[in-house]
Amino acid sequence: MKYRYLGNSGLKISEITYGNWLTHGSQVENEVANDCVRKALDVGITTFDTADVYANTAAEKVLGKALKGERRESLEIFTKVYWPTGPKGPNDSGLSRKHITESINGSLKRLKTDYVDLYQAHRYDTETPLEETMQAFADVVRQGKALYIGVSEWTADQIRAGHALAADLGIQLISSQPQYSMLWRVIEGEVVPTCEELGISQIVWSPMAQGVLSGKYRPGEDLPEGSRATDTKGGANTIKKFMTDDILERVQQLAPVAKELDLSMSQLAIAWVLQNDNVAAALVGASRPEQVEENVKATGVKIPADLMKQIDKALGNVVVKDPKETAKNAPTERPS
Repeated sequence: MKYRYLGNSGLKISEITYGNWLTHGSQVENEVANDCVRKALDVGITTFDTADVYANTAAEKVLGKALKGERRESLEIFTKVYWPTGPKGPNDSGLSRKHITESINGSLKRLKTDYVDLYQAHRYDTETPLEETMQAFADVVRQGKALYIGVSEWTADQIRAGHALAADLGIQLISSQPQYSMLWRVIEGEVVPTCEELGISQIVWSPMAQGVLSGKYRPGEDLPEGSRATDTKGGANTIKKFMTDDILERVQQLAPVAKELDLSMSQLAIAWVLQNDNVAAALVGASRPEQVEENVKATGVKIPADLMKQIDKALGNVVVKDPKETAKNAPTERPS
């Protein structure tokens, strides 16, 4: 396993980071989830990412139980706040001081830890003054409940404003967690240059485009049984934008590149995002321990420039690059 610094900080994280969105407390039985976490630890993953909203707090509980007994100082545990949890009352979402204060306390209890290494704003809250949000995060840091602050799916302008306020308050905003893959490159135009300037790293989710880049979905063929595209609990909805025949046909053209590097297509997808110097880690989930073991083989892989060009040529115009997509997909009001 290779490790990278997270932003302009001294914190190192495993470049393959274990995430439990759509799995723990939902798609995967708790015993299997525990086995996946144990395998992650065995192969050198030290960084674990979750959120209070995943499976409506159940994912944090499962992760906390799976990590019980591990040396806390040897782990980096990340979680997030914004989306509704609990009974979903008027203050059970967003980035108000009230919701942040109550959410960090709940997350720490579920994760069975005194602090998280990184506490992230899961989206931008249009209904709360940014000053209130950042002051609340600063208090969380000063109370020792989080070491660093991050954001997820914020625009470049939002990141710049948040970073400036964090600096004024004496805390470190060091990470951005966006969607990023060979097929979804919307951060490259504005978010990445802004973050490079400010000393902020990306922790990217969906590096395999919800599994599409694994090559297991073939145009004109039945969906694989038990795959994300057949999951009615949410997986099918998140993957549908990539499930066109044009995209699936072009993804199949990546197979020769993976073969030349002696990688699976999934490993190629993970290795590809890690070629970006601003990416500190690729978030990878798993429904079986074997998947964890396979995914970590992408660590340390260097893809030659000619093969990077071959990937671009194969995917052609199905790649989404418009930086406006970040704002387009963001909530315009606090969810309930």
